[in-house]
Amino acid sequence: MTKLEPFPERIYVTRPVFPTIDEVTDKLRDIWAAKWLTNNGPQHTMLEQELTDALKVPYLSLFNNGTIALIVACQSLRLSGEVITTPFTFAATPHVLSWNNIRPIFCDIDPDTMNIDADKIESMITPQTTAILAVHVFGTPCNVEKIQEVADRYGLKVVYDAAHAFGVEIGGRGIGTFGDISMFSFHATKLYHTVEGGALTHNDTHLKQRIDLLKNFGIKNEEEVVMPGINGKLNEISAAVGRIMLGYVEAERQKRIALHKVYDEELADVDGLTLMPKCGDDVKLNYQYYVVRIDEKLFGRSRDFVYDEFKKFNVYSRKYFHPLCSEFTCYRQLNSSRVENLPVANEVGKQVLSLPMYGDLTADDIRKICAILKSFRR
Repeated sequence: MTKLEPFPERIYVTRPVFPTIDEVTDKLRDIWAAKWLTNNGPQHTMLEQELTDALKVPYLSLFNNGTIALIVACQSLRLSGEVITTPFTFAATPHVLSWNNIRPIFCDIDPDTMNIDADKIESMITPQTTAILAVHVFGTPCNVEKIQEVADRYGLKVVYDAAHAFGVEIGGRGIGTFGDISMFSFHATKLYHTVEGGALTHNDTHLKQRIDLLKNFGIKNEEEVVMPGINGKLNEISAAVGRIMLGYVEAERQKRIALHKVYDEELADVDGLTLMPKCGDDVKLNYQYYVVRIDEKLFGRSRDFVYDEFKKFNVYSRKYFHPLCSEFTCYRQLNSSRVENLPVANEVGKQVLSLPMYGDLTADDIRKICAILKSFRR
């Protein structure tokens, strides 16, 4: 067998998609000519409409990042008390609840999709529950029908953290049209980005008015401040980059589709590996991530062993999401954080590894990563 050599340079879990410097320069000239850097300038206005069309949503509000957007989402819906959410997500998801003086209640996850287990939500509802905050983990849609059915039965709001789900659709319907509000992240590491940025999408024109007030200090006009808002505005330079990046999304997505297929072919029959969850034919995915679960008993090595050994080959994977949010010092005292209440999440959290996935990788790169991974198996 040929000895596997490390990659000559580090292979990271992702790389930002960059526009050409000439495209950015052209947009900067427009901004300089307009002499407008923030506060709903022409680039912001045009991007907001272009994203509304691209995501197939009725209403969209741009933000300087996804976390501020999600904080405002909770404010705009006047959430309070308790909100049911998932422990298997990025820290921002429960943190926005805490910032709104809301207690996160962690619900266990589905073992296949790794999303919140819609069948377990109802048992966690109390008189203090005001909403469900679900996450489309790795861009795989939640069970939106079941979640909405439970929410409607109990009069709860539904907020989706769609940070991973740019461009995802169900039956041709934009993922941002489900629930009351969805949040998208436009961070540099995402499939689509504005360097830093985010957005809220929803179906209610009155809600958009409230959101837009909240993200601008609650300022209605020069002489009226009508609510306690925050500064969540996206600047013109980020908006301009975002307008350019819209032209890159589908080409990048197609590259990642091809790389996903290579991963699937190379890893399909490896005992101890569970690959990315598969969705129905009516779901359009964005292929932003490629994730495996490593069963230590069957694979012969733990996820942490693989993570550490990969580095010796210059492969830098990520343990998304580890530790679980329920294990954070600020949340571990909650009853819903107890290990016995989250058996699936605690198992998955020790198994999941996000592998390198970005369009500049080649099929041969992926094959080598897979060969390295398989070489670890005992």
